[in-house]
Amino acid sequence: MAPWPEVEKPETNNYIGDSSKQNQNMAGKEGENHKGSNVASLGNKREIQPAFSTIALIDETRPEEDDPWALPELQDTGVKWSELDRKGKIIRVLYGIGKFIMLLGLLYLFVCSLDVLSSAFQLVGGKAAGDIFQDDSVLSNPVAGLVIGVLVTVMVQSSSTSSSIVVSMVSSTLLTVQSAIPIIMGANIGTSVTNTIVALMQAGDRNEFRRAFAGATIHDFFNWLAVFALLPIEVISGYLYHLTNVIVESFHLESGEDAPELLKVITDPFTKLIIELDKSVINAIATNDESARNKSLVKIWCVTETNVTLQNVTIPPSENCTTPDLCWTEGNVTWTIKNVTETEYISKCQHLFVGADLPDLAIGLILLALSLLVLCSCLVMIVKLLNSVLKGQVASVIKKTINTDFPFPFTWLAGYLAMLAGAGMTFVVQSSSVFTSAITPLVGIGVISIERSYPLTLGANIGTTTTAILAALASPGSTLKYSLQIALCHFFFNVSGIILFYPLPFTRLPIRMCKTLGNITAKYRWFAIFYLLICFFLLPLFVLGLSLAGWPVLLGVCLPLFALFVAVIVINVMQSKRPHSLPEKLQNWDFLPIWMHSLEPWDNVIMASLSFCGKHCCGFCKCCKVNAEQEGAKDKQLKTVEVYENTIAMTDEERGGRRAPASACVEKTGTNNTAL
Repeated sequence: MAPWPEVEKPETNNYIGDSSKQNQNMAGKEGENHKGSNVASLGNKREIQPAFSTIALIDETRPEEDDPWALPELQDTGVKWSELDRKGKIIRVLYGIGKFIMLLGLLYLFVCSLDVLSSAFQLVGGKAAGDIFQDDSVLSNPVAGLVIGVLVTVMVQSSSTSSSIVVSMVSSTLLTVQSAIPIIMGANIGTSVTNTIVALMQAGDRNEFRRAFAGATIHDFFNWLAVFALLPIEVISGYLYHLTNVIVESFHLESGEDAPELLKVITDPFTKLIIELDKSVINAIATNDESARNKSLVKIWCVTETNVTLQNVTIPPSENCTTPDLCWTEGNVTWTIKNVTETEYISKCQHLFVGADLPDLAIGLILLALSLLVLCSCLVMIVKLLNSVLKGQVASVIKKTINTDFPFPFTWLAGYLAMLAGAGMTFVVQSSSVFTSAITPLVGIGVISIERSYPLTLGANIGTTTTAILAALASPGSTLKYSLQIALCHFFFNVSGIILFYPLPFTRLPIRMCKTLGNITAKYRWFAIFYLLICFFLLPLFVLGLSLAGWPVLLGVCLPLFALFVAVIVINVMQSKRPHSLPEKLQNWDFLPIWMHSLEPWDNVIMASLSFCGKHCCGFCKCCKVNAEQEGAKDKQLKTVEVYENTIAMTDEERGGRRAPASACVEKTGTNNTAL
């Protein structure tokens, strides 16, 4: 066997041969022994022929694999059913039944924790919410009414509670229906904060968090866009008020029975063992009842009986008797007969805090911490259970059932059926927050796509308004008309928003907006907290403060900011679509300081602050160390996958010779590093 020829002064270009020369050499030596031809070629020309690589083939398939919005395949790594014996099949069936029962139990605790969370928010901020509704001069401003609806619903975590406060104020003539409509629009926005908070619990996995946060905020974007489009139309034309007024006046309304409570029948026996609230206190504060300020929201007596009796009572001499026959005088005392209401307390409630000598704020904070703990724990376990159950054939069937469209020309029908399903499920659970919070982890793990979660969320908006209409029909006669009209305003507001932002594909702006936000929060996970604080707390408080200063201040500050915001959006769109139509300076944002057009400097500051805090916090430091090790392991795994086979380099390594330069491999692995 001929020895391997030594190559003197090897250079990079010796390893990279011209393809035409290679083809000529191969054609000229056709029929010779392959090994002998290689040795002869190396001996004569003293160069090594290039190896063929599969990098190009791998790169062609990579864009599909790297699509962060593609639904992942949940592979079944266990033993196949056909390979199991009888005992193994029985054990797997029992395991499946146990997982299903555990999933139902976790969902029950999840819904109950949302109910307790709402009660905790009402204990913490319920009286403050009632105080906000007292200033009717501010509520007459539609912008102020909008942000008050957002803030109050975020504080009490229930759009039905804020709607009932509005109905009480309208029925007591403290508020007109026209002024109540912007508050209902704000309540529609505030109720979407719950599933946004739920999405934060999936921040551990980058891609899961991307999909979950986008699936949660699609509700936010739809509500904000609908308000921006419909509130000016309502202020100018009053179409919601006039439409609902015609509907209400055309019916001969009578007070009905109590509205059906479907999910409450299941959850109330458990939640009433934890806390029960007297929500009439918030309504009384909102309607300027001073005696309600000193009352506690925690209900003490659950069974009471009210008796109305005619009694002889004394009245001041200066007070005139409405009926002289019922008044008489004995000496200097004037007597009359009046209806006296007496409340008889029969039995106390059975919840944990019935005998607690604690203020409402302390009880609210305790319940807030416990409910958030249970909520997070249930959500983490639900996601793990779903990941273990939804694998292989089961996952593919569910994905095809939920995400598949009908064949042309009925492709459009699938979205409307999903909308109908979302409305029906929300009607069953009687809460849009519960339904959207339940589908958020499903979007995160990839069972439901973003495009399918959009009509489901819109259906949830419709479903919660139908529940409000049924509750309004069961209202007493004094509030029946107003509660029904406000519920119908809520219903037609959501229908109008769907007409604007769903039927045509290019009008589905919330999908594109939530995906953009999902990409940002996946890279900078702290931005999710920033978004939550800005959209649901700081921005409404800022606008409310300007509203208190009057219309001139509100318009003078908000109009320039809004114009600047619109201009930035238009320039961004043109930069991506038609940059040559812009002046050269506006074709990118490089003329601005980097902190004004990039989150990277802010990310560096925040991560540096967290690392500084981590040095003084042992638990956080360990957590950071674990996360860093996981990220390092992922990067190492990526680099291992990126190594491609090169036969020449392997031969050199075996013979102790020099290796061919791997610049292409190094360059390729460098582009896959993910920035924090």
